[in-house]
Amino acid sequence: MKPIAHFSCLCLLAILPTSLCSQSPRTPLNATNLNAVAPAQASQVSATMQPFSRLAIGGGFSTMGVTLVAATNLNRYLDLSAEGNVFTYTANNISTNNLNVNGKLSMASAGASLNLYPFPNHGLRISPGLLFYNTNGASATLSVPGGTSFTLNNVTYYASSTNPITGTALLDLHHLNPAFTITAGWGSLIPRRGGHWSFPFEVGIALSGAPQLSMALTSGQVCDAQGRNCVSVTSDPSLQSNLQAQSAKYENDLDPLKTFPMVGAGVVYNFAIR
Repeated sequence: MKPIAHFSCLCLLAILPTSLCSQSPRTPLNATNLNAVAPAQASQVSATMQPFSRLAIGGGFSTMGVTLVAATNLNRYLDLSAEGNVFTYTANNISTNNLNVNGKLSMASAGASLNLYPFPNHGLRISPGLLFYNTNGASATLSVPGGTSFTLNNVTYYASSTNPITGTALLDLHHLNPAFTITAGWGSLIPRRGGHWSFPFEVGIALSGAPQLSMALTSGQVCDAQGRNCVSVTSDPSLQSNLQAQSAKYENDLDPLKTFPMVGAGVVYNFAIR
């Protein structure tokens, strides 16, 4: 029996290495393999995204007001987006040249943009667009208490103590309508790397034209320093001329707003629609 036992052991030792060597080697799953998967998946998502296959909806805040945005993908490099903005703000008892001003800022606009992503799997975005609806502006009431002085174009006037002065002002921030816009930012509205959420940020300008300001004093009288020789503000040619000159100065101060700044940030959610 001993020779048979020895022979069996030798056969087993001969077969075992051959069996082990014949098995297919397995590549270990390490960090390098995992890192290679993510770019491939991102590239696959970007390549298979069909035109008009996703819709993004979001909102945020900008210098144009509270913003709502909707977007859809055109191809790997382009999105088409539309947005609307609205904002109002009221400020009372503002004094300028001793004119008391109660004003209201009213911002309302809507437009569309073509969003270009030079590097689709990253967030850089360049967006030319058109602001096709724009009513941005402000309105105000003016008043001068009776018996007090005010200045127009560096000339001092005195309001009648019995017939104080009132007036109005209108500011137009949409002289060019529609207006061309251009912005640049970070954050894809529909990320090419996949995922539903994005947090875009952008800066740019709207070429909305030079602001236009009109001021009118509609009632009341101005007098000399002693409160005599009073005349109506509507019939005093010197006052009306200086009022227009003062309005032109204010308008010149506002001239930088002809390239209206657009700075904003928000949150956007996208989903498949086909």
